[in-house]
Amino acid sequence: MPPRRSYDQYCSAARALDVVGDRWTLLIVRELLAGPRRYTDLHADLPGVSTDVLASRLKDMERDGLATRRRLPPPGAAHVYELTPRGRRLLPVLQALGAWGQDELGERRPTDAVRAHWFALPLLRALDGRGLVEVSLEEGTFHLFAGAEDGPLYGDGPAPGEPDARLVLDTGACTAVARGELSLAEAVRDGRVTVTGDGPIAKGLTA
Repeated sequence: MPPRRSYDQYCSAARALDVVGDRWTLLIVRELLAGPRRYTDLHADLPGVSTDVLASRLKDMERDGLATRRRLPPPGAAHVYELTPRGRRLLPVLQALGAWGQDELGERRPTDAVRAHWFALPLLRALDGRGLVEVSLEEGTFHLFAGAEDGPLYGDGPAPGEPDARLVLDTGACTAVARGELSLAEAVRDGRVTVTGDGPIAKGLTA
């Protein structure tokens, strides 16, 4: 592989950007926080990235120890990419970047793509406690593993098993939470989020 480009600065921030500063890298990390993903799934959930750029970024991430590629056993028999422990340690970086960037969201532009699970990280920042949470939006349903230290943080579709809490909300309410304009508890009190479930998270939101 060609040598990695570098800022050639003896600074930890510059060294970090040598690894994750290229366009698309951190968004690939966002997608891989959902657990192992196939190349085709990554390409579908990263609208705008070319196949060549995605393949190049994934190779860079393998070289730099952020991700690995492995083959699933039959009947899956497909190759998937997943984060290494080093790659997973980028979660607080992404969360801090998302919190910093919430003021940049503004109104959704006609050209803006959206996926339901892109709201996973803002909602994880807004949730207190640990547990399995199912979230239903107009764009679709996904689930969160709040407080998880290992394994996936979220996934598409309904929760695998009985969730500790189910949240039903419209995109406007979810966007307001993502922008930091409204806390999740405030959205529940205002009737903009419906919460069901018997787990601590559900009880905490409805107390």
